[in-house]
Amino acid sequence: MSNAFDVQQWAGRYVAQWNEPDPAARSALIRELWAKDAVHVLVDPPEAIRDAAAAIAFPAPPLEVHGHDALDARVTRAYEMFVQPGEHVFEAAGQAVLLLPRVVAVRWSMVSVRTGEAVGGGLDVLALDGDGRVLSDHQFIG
Repeated sequence: MSNAFDVQQWAGRYVAQWNEPDPAARSALIRELWAKDAVHVLVDPPEAIRDAAAAIAFPAPPLEVHGHDALDARVTRAYEMFVQPGEHVFEAAGQAVLLLPRVVAVRWSMVSVRTGEAVGGGLDVLALDGDGRVLSDHQFIG
């Protein structure tokens, strides 16, 4: 990940996993992009989870999945909720940025297929191992 072209190409593959319709291809892409023991952290959980935590006097917890199987389930569920119905697609929003050696920031948008307008989005901050696989992904939605 030493130059901008590599970072952009890698970020394109990262965003593509969320749109991949073929379960086998999606699983293969996850195993290529993510380290075996990687963690994906949804830093800002959905409002219902924040409200449930607040109701019992807890701060909103970040949501985490660990490892290929859990990542596969997470990416698949996002695909099923947002892409599969044909209403949205995920796209890179601008250029990915190499923040530090092996730390990449990827901005993304969830775009309406009908209008082409962004209806959501976020930022993922990804720490990579020496082979360019994700060790940790902290996802900020909004």
